[in-house]
Amino acid sequence: MSEVKSGDTVSIHYTGTLSDGSVFDSSQGREPLEFVVGSGQIIPGLDTALPGMKVGDEKRVEIASDDAYGPHHAEARQAVPRAEIPADIPLEIGVQLQAKNERGEIMPLTVVEVSEETVVLDANHPLAGKDLTFEIELVAVS
Repeated sequence: MSEVKSGDTVSIHYTGTLSDGSVFDSSQGREPLEFVVGSGQIIPGLDTALPGMKVGDEKRVEIASDDAYGPHHAEARQAVPRAEIPADIPLEIGVQLQAKNERGEIMPLTVVEVSEETVVLDANHPLAGKDLTFEIELVAVS
């Protein structure tokens, strides 16, 4: 049985947890996640944990925020006048929205505060600034 190396296509089952033990994502009950190792398709800390694994191997990987979704940037939060947001857009804390930046790229935003006058939108990834733990099982390598 061969070991995983950069450039291999792999399939993994995983469960990701935060430092308090709460699960933020899992492939359980779904198809395994498939990607090319070393291609940048997944977070760096998880990508670098796979080389050397063999099909059937299981591993617990603790990933610092810098090797996951990066640090939380305070400047990525912006207060927008509520009147500038169309009335048909739900404005509840936690709602995910999309906007285009100056270059026309789609940016995901999260509603983090709502008042009568303003809505605070956060462009940070919801897991930015958080250390993550993954339980992974290598299902296939090709």
